[in-house]
Amino acid sequence: MKPPPSKTRLSDLKGGSAPTGKYEPPTPRVSRRKPGKVLTAAEKAAFLAGRPDLKS
Repeated sequence: MKPPPSKTRLSDLKGGSAPTGKYEPPTPRVSRRKPGKVLTAAEKAAFLAGRPDLKS
């Protein structure tokens, strides 16, 4: 078993640098994410009317 270092350096905590390679497309899980829906003024008013605990 390796003994722990006597002093901890910041470079030891960061780990190795990420390899700079070519661009890779996102994984299927990332590419399946859908963008968020922006509520219209009427939808926002209806939502806030049903939630009196929320302000604005």
